[in-house]
Amino acid sequence: MTTPDPGATRAAPAMADGDAARPAAAMAEGNATRTPPPAKETTARPPRRGPADPVRSLMHRHQELCARAVDALEIAAGLEAHGVTDRTAARFRHRDVFSLAEELYARVPRADAPDAGPDGQPRPPAPVSAPARGSHAVRGALQLLPGAVCVAAVAALASAGAATPAVRTCVGAAGGVLVALAVRLAVRSGPLRLRHRGAGSWTAGLWVCWTAGYAVYGDWLLGQLLAGGPDLPDAMPRAAVATAVALAFALAPAAGCAHWFAARGRRGLAASRGLGELAARVRPLLLAATLLFLGALVALLLGADAAFGSDGPTALAAAAALGVLLFLARLLAVHGFPRAAATGLASAAALEALALSLVLIARLPGLPPLDVPVEALTTAVGPAAVPAVACTAAAAGLLFYGLRALTGACAHWPAPSGPAEAHRP
Repeated sequence: MTTPDPGATRAAPAMADGDAARPAAAMAEGNATRTPPPAKETTARPPRRGPADPVRSLMHRHQELCARAVDALEIAAGLEAHGVTDRTAARFRHRDVFSLAEELYARVPRADAPDAGPDGQPRPPAPVSAPARGSHAVRGALQLLPGAVCVAAVAALASAGAATPAVRTCVGAAGGVLVALAVRLAVRSGPLRLRHRGAGSWTAGLWVCWTAGYAVYGDWLLGQLLAGGPDLPDAMPRAAVATAVALAFALAPAAGCAHWFAARGRRGLAASRGLGELAARVRPLLLAATLLFLGALVALLLGADAAFGSDGPTALAAAAALGVLLFLARLLAVHGFPRAAATGLASAAALEALALSLVLIARLPGLPPLDVPVEALTTAVGPAAVPAVACTAAAAGLLFYGLRALTGACAHWPAPSGPAEAHRP
């Protein structure tokens, strides 16, 4: 009997399997030529960082913002400024804007990436030297300059008491121009400096000049109009000296409160993990900064009344309301809302101009009842009631607006990186 070859027995099944596999492959090939590939083959699951990555489109859309950001907080502020909210971030698979900003900051290369160190890690940026103490002293002197110039102008006007009305008018006009220039110089550096010139920042200066001018001369002008005057050109305007001096010196506490609010706001932004938490941190800061400034302004008004003569409690209330209005308007403009600041100032100026216009229109035949509300308010409280009502209403509107606008991440950008940036006009 012959023994079968083991190799042949092993090869036979292999050949059989091969013979069976060839018809199956041919049938599959024939089916593939007759029918299109199934749709499920074209819908394979995309990789996480492939074309279907939901964050990639956002990276391309905000490429410049992410590349130039100094940290993730700046990206979060920029995203919110472009309308990205926590609900929008959820569509990109993130719980909030801050988490989305952290991924963008990690994935987008920096425009000025530092060189690698010996251990392969990026070198930390070189420390920026703090501003010299002399620069802080200069900035503080600039913020006190308007008050000093205002006191000098009052002294010059008092020394020209025996001069002709024309000379006194020229001295007063020159003093007003110098005070305005000093104010402009003081707000071009430090915490009250505008980071960018936006819509409304230019017109806001006009309304500031109107409301400040009315605070100094408006009560006298309204009283003259109600009495049938003024008898120009012999009439000499009577200025509210205490109000002018207190408002001029109020720039210093305004800068201090604005700096405190900005620093605390940035700290709250760094510690917050959501827009709701940030809003809860910033609202008390805004109220506290406003109250701090109001307390400092009232102290200045009381000191100015004691030094230059009292204008009455209504005039003090009107000056305090105007000071808070100017502070809130500047705070909104500094943090990126110049249009809202200009609107608040314009509303106060419009109410004051309306009161003067009603008195003048009432002199026309057949229109005497138009000045009844203004005359009744002035008779009951005094001429200063008009700016008190106008400025209080406008300041309340700006405060309510600020409680919503200044609680966003876009209102708290990182601090300037160096002295050059801090002093840039």
